[in-house]
Amino acid sequence: MLLTMTDNELQRIKVIQDICDKRITGVEAARLLRLSTRQIHRLIKRFTKFGSSGLISLKRGQPGNRRHSDSLKLRVLSLLHEHYADFGPTLAHEKLTERHDIHVSVETLRHHYTRRTPIQPHRAGFDGVTL
Repeated sequence: MLLTMTDNELQRIKVIQDICDKRITGVEAARLLRLSTRQIHRLIKRFTKFGSSGLISLKRGQPGNRRHSDSLKLRVLSLLHEHYADFGPTLAHEKLTERHDIHVSVETLRHHYTRRTPIQPHRAGFDGVTL
């Protein structure tokens, strides 16, 4: 099985392996990894039980806890497209809140706007006319 690991996870493997080989203590490992000694003991247990794959984040590939549902996202996008296509994210947030009782942050709307319409770079002094 191919494992992809972040730099932090690779660092954890080295430090936890050093603990298992008794080269460093749990307190030193906690200082190196900026974790509590309790977290270090938890990582040691996972490492001895599952090996290197036990130190990989279990949340990888999972949706975030604060993610909006797909139905709400589709509803917001359809409302933005139908009624508020020429609004900015702040005004669209106000209208969605007062008219449709939909509460999403301005930053969420800004994210939807930028994903929906790619931002065109503007060049200084360019007015669209070529010579």
